[in-house]
Amino acid sequence: MTGAAACAAAPLSAGIGLRQPHYDELLSSRPPLGFVEVHSENFFADGGAALAVLHEARASYPVSLHGVGLALGSAAGLDAWHLQQLQRLVQRIDPVRVSDHACFARAPRAALAPVVHGNDLLPIAFNDASLDLMIGNVQRVQDLLKRPLLVENLSAYLGWADDHFSEPDFFNRLTRRSGCALLLDVNNLVVNALNAGLDAVASACAWIDAIDAASVSEIHLAGFNDCGDIVIDDHGSRVHAPVWQVYAHALRRLGPRPTLVEWDTDIPALDVLLAEAAQADALAAAAQSASCNAA
Repeated sequence: MTGAAACAAAPLSAGIGLRQPHYDELLSSRPPLGFVEVHSENFFADGGAALAVLHEARASYPVSLHGVGLALGSAAGLDAWHLQQLQRLVQRIDPVRVSDHACFARAPRAALAPVVHGNDLLPIAFNDASLDLMIGNVQRVQDLLKRPLLVENLSAYLGWADDHFSEPDFFNRLTRRSGCALLLDVNNLVVNALNAGLDAVASACAWIDAIDAASVSEIHLAGFNDCGDIVIDDHGSRVHAPVWQVYAHALRRLGPRPTLVEWDTDIPALDVLLAEAAQADALAAAAQSASCNAA
């Protein structure tokens, strides 16, 4: 969509995570939202109340499936059972997007030992070997699901000595070669910059300027916890001011994108989440208006 048609269109609405404390209120009031997002692994079981709620939500909203367990950067490969369960869930729900993280979590404890899952999102190296491995794993998922996968940038608390790509360059290579898309987590960019002692807004904006704009299919916003000596990406508070600033920059460069407000710990009243989503919508509308006025 370009020109007058793009300027006349309403911005894409923001979404929120569908969490158990809000099931009844959300499904009874059905507030206007662009979409709801769930963690895929919470809905792998056959039947049950959780899956029934997800089907009910799907009748009112587009649903985005966001996973935490694929471990796409694992040299040990992907878990066949996990892939099978994800495929079944995708077939049941027909989500608007399916995503997971650029991380590893699967490895044997010792040589010739069985592969175990570390239950964490551990950072990958930004080098050719890691890129080739991740492309293969991403393509396996996409071939099975018959749709593009979105891959999210991490909040990482360590790096690797053999990195030889910048993180944006790594994602540009990944999306171009595999056909996947980027789930741009703005909060993670700010958290990583703060932990590196950098100007958080300038560093995160430069990261966004270096990415292929067309590769970004969703944006995540969240709160973080500044513990003094380290900043933790805990998704347990309102979106912080620097994250809103970087999000506004992302909208100016990328245009409106489906945007999720994540809140996974200390979950507040539904009205608080809806207010955060409304702020994201307001920034998207302002960016679109400014773009149209400048055209």
